[in-house]
Amino acid sequence: MVATTFAADTPLAVTELVGQHGISGNWLWWSYLMGGMLTTFFFARLWRRAQILTEVEFIELRYSGKQAAFLRGFKAVYLGLFMNVLVIGWVNLALMSLLQVFFGLSESSALLYTAGAMALAATYSSLGGLWGVAVTDALQFFVAMTGTIVLAVLVIRSPEIGGLEGLTNKVPDWSLDFFPRLNGQTDIAGALSISFGAFLAYVGVQWWASWYPGMEPGGGGYAAQRMMSVKKEEDALYATLFFQIAHYCLRPWPWILVGLAAMVLYPELSDGDLKLGYVMAMRDYLPSGWRGLMLVAFFAAYMSTISTQLNWGAGYLVNDGYKRFIRPQADDKEQVQVSRLTTVALMLIALYATTQMESISGVWTFLIECGAGLGGVLILRWYWWRINAWSEISATVTPIIAYALAHFVFDWDFPNSFFFTVGTTTVVWLLVTFLTKPENEEHLKAFVLRVNPGGWWPYSGDENNKPKLGYLALAWMGATVLTYSVLFATGKWLLFSFYDALPYFISAILGLIALKFAMNKTKILS
Repeated sequence: MVATTFAADTPLAVTELVGQHGISGNWLWWSYLMGGMLTTFFFARLWRRAQILTEVEFIELRYSGKQAAFLRGFKAVYLGLFMNVLVIGWVNLALMSLLQVFFGLSESSALLYTAGAMALAATYSSLGGLWGVAVTDALQFFVAMTGTIVLAVLVIRSPEIGGLEGLTNKVPDWSLDFFPRLNGQTDIAGALSISFGAFLAYVGVQWWASWYPGMEPGGGGYAAQRMMSVKKEEDALYATLFFQIAHYCLRPWPWILVGLAAMVLYPELSDGDLKLGYVMAMRDYLPSGWRGLMLVAFFAAYMSTISTQLNWGAGYLVNDGYKRFIRPQADDKEQVQVSRLTTVALMLIALYATTQMESISGVWTFLIECGAGLGGVLILRWYWWRINAWSEISATVTPIIAYALAHFVFDWDFPNSFFFTVGTTTVVWLLVTFLTKPENEEHLKAFVLRVNPGGWWPYSGDENNKPKLGYLALAWMGATVLTYSVLFATGKWLLFSFYDALPYFISAILGLIALKFAMNKTKILS
């Protein structure tokens, strides 16, 4: 999971955020931590307990009837093909940008090399399956992290920067702020400056309301795939917890430091080219040997993401499309063969889609808004009996319509369009839920007996194995405080603000105590 979310575009995107808004610009993705920890404690064990192969298969485990079958087939294509191709396309764009700057390649040549890397990832993904992807991901993550740390050290130690203390003296003061300036005006220097209400909306709404690849509310996609593939429920929880901590504490600071240094080294870059500062730092400040290692690191990050996306997408299209609706009698051998052909087809479609894309950030915004408001259903479907297939159908379709209205009729921009989409979608799916019949009683009972999630159901599961939701909430809050505190304490320490780091170290200890206490009290691991 950690390796997959470390794509070729990730360091470039962080560099762009830092260049535009300083460190506080990272709140656009830091805000997802609360949703990630919610998944860890409330959903990881349930995904493993469901004993299914894909997230989309869950639909007919939870819902019944023709509407459930339609939703499963629609999502297999919508997520496995359409959304998957968009994600692969933006990752391809990032690798192409690196190759063009690093080697001075033309766009067509960069696309050709990217196609070669994708073909290699598709080969071992289709031959090795999920096990092969997981093993190579672990190795590729180690290589990629080593490369980014080395780059950060060499750039910061360069004479132009003069170490960490020199960096803090040369960048603008606003760029070192950890939190946005909540004054509702645009800072002349470029700091992320938003209203207090808008910041609360990011922190209080986006993490639970918006579907986004790898950060789905309640888990989903390749994250759920990894949770379902482990041996025990305990493994699913600890793996997801490690992912959240590594994703937010281990990885960001080497990228952020290079992003800050790029502000000093390449002040001539325009807003649209800020992301290239990371690649230019690689080109200008790495010795030949390290430059080769860093290039390998980027290819490792790229292939870890692509292999997972291809494996995940093929799983949806084969398990939830081909086997469910076209060839239910297909044996394992036939499914493997179809999966390999599907992987190749996905690769070719994604390459074509890459040629039609111009902006990585544009794809990001589209994905965030086209899933805005769906999160509430994805969370509640595990714990509330009244959610039905029509709830999820309406919550899946409405954001697309609301996005079109916000952008093409009302001419609103992000984040106003995002808030409109969340509000509209939430109202629609709530109305649809109460205006349609609940799921079949026997189907609901079978779901509760199998998954035993706790929550609000007309039937009780195994009372002896039912988690205590109050303690799960305490574990969620404790882990969130722990992770944010370690993230900020590390940053303050690196930036020579030792006294400012002390309160974060204390809050990290308190978060750890709360987490340990809650884990001992709940039956989540029993």
